[in-house]
Amino acid sequence: MAKDQKVVTKAEKDHFRAELANRQQVIKNAKLPVVVLIEGYSAAGKGSAIGSIIHYMDPRFFKVYNMDVVSEDEARKPFLYRYAQKLPKQGQIAIFDGGWMDATVHGYVSGALTKKEYEKQVTSIRQFERQLVDNGYLLVKFFLEIDEEEQKKRLGGLADRKNTKYRVSDYDMEQNKHFKEYRKAFREFIKATDTGICPWNCIRADHRDLVEKKVASTITAGIDAMASHPHVAELQENPFPMVEFHGLSSYDLTDKVLSDEEYRKELKECQKKLAKLHNKIYRKKIPVIIAYEGWDAAGKGGNIKRIAQALDPRGYEVFPIASPSTEEKARHYLWRFWTRLPRSGHIAIFDRTWYGRVMVERLEGFCSENDWKRAYNEMNEFERDLTDWGAIVIKFWVQIDKDTQLARFTDRQNTPEKQWKITEEDWRNREKWDLYEGAVNEMIEKTNTTFAPWHILESNDKKYARIKAMKIVIQAIEERLANPI
Repeated sequence: MAKDQKVVTKAEKDHFRAELANRQQVIKNAKLPVVVLIEGYSAAGKGSAIGSIIHYMDPRFFKVYNMDVVSEDEARKPFLYRYAQKLPKQGQIAIFDGGWMDATVHGYVSGALTKKEYEKQVTSIRQFERQLVDNGYLLVKFFLEIDEEEQKKRLGGLADRKNTKYRVSDYDMEQNKHFKEYRKAFREFIKATDTGICPWNCIRADHRDLVEKKVASTITAGIDAMASHPHVAELQENPFPMVEFHGLSSYDLTDKVLSDEEYRKELKECQKKLAKLHNKIYRKKIPVIIAYEGWDAAGKGGNIKRIAQALDPRGYEVFPIASPSTEEKARHYLWRFWTRLPRSGHIAIFDRTWYGRVMVERLEGFCSENDWKRAYNEMNEFERDLTDWGAIVIKFWVQIDKDTQLARFTDRQNTPEKQWKITEEDWRNREKWDLYEGAVNEMIEKTNTTFAPWHILESNDKKYARIKAMKIVIQAIEERLANPI
């Protein structure tokens, strides 16, 4: 890229700064969430670029994240967790000082990532970026370029001054020492992640004013384009291997019964095994995610309770998932699940899950047809990221028949201490049984992947379902311990 010696006048600065500042009202009115990613070579001026563009903006509506340091908690979560949890809500801007590009390239060049791990991470990043834009985010990506000699000069200048010496890290010096290798890796990453809806804006960073002008004008143009012509997402082909599913009606519920004696014996044995396995996954730092969906009154709560009784309370958490809060509605629908992921070696149990997108949100009209049709693939991608991270993902559908549900609803309604469990919404949902069954069948068919398959728990007899669930969890953990990733 040729060096541009043009000087930016004060009038030009005042204009593009005012234009960008004014766009905060535009994104607020349009409820547009904006993510700005500032990447580039060490000492290319990322911090200066960010400082200049935020100087005239209202600090109530933006936040800057320095992504140089990975916290202990972040290190024990999936790679994209630290970025997903910082996604802005509608009408606000998140600015990342460095991000998933720098972390991935550094990991690959330094040898921390193998070629296969690097390629998986790049694929996840492409999917993450596409999902952001498809779900209404404006994503603007910048890469600031300088040459090897200029970088060496700038790093030397910083290192020679007492008040700026701390800003030069070992990584910065390593990057300059192996500049050609890093340059090649950056260019390959840009080529792999430069897509039509998520393009890179590469800027020669020799002149601070020119960088500021380019960054500010690009963000301004992106806001105007997105606010006036919102992106319409295309449905993606499902690339994942699937397990064949024949529908809920193919499961016979009549003969899945345990006597009280059999139940007590098996429960004791299963809980004993699970307690030992919990200690082992903690030592091996294997995360486990158990996701429950099922009919109202199918017995999810009792099922979860029996599993939890076997676990060390310091090593698991149960998340009851209700309707999304105002904060959650204002972000990507998967955000509230990214932020609830367990640390490595811990267990997260979800009482209802991200699959609400293709059930209640679909049938009650809380999202568009494009949203729920697209969600099957997005959720497969989410679970693929989790399993690539090393998590064991176990998904349960708790199945009962319509008559059993009616009997349980009636019992709850007629028993004072159980009345809190039954609501008018439960009765309304029951009237849509056939619609929900069709949606569930489609959901399982399209998300029954080989790496995160569904398990149907026949729960007309709750005791049978509880033991079956525990045996599935035990088997999944034992198989992972015997065959580590």
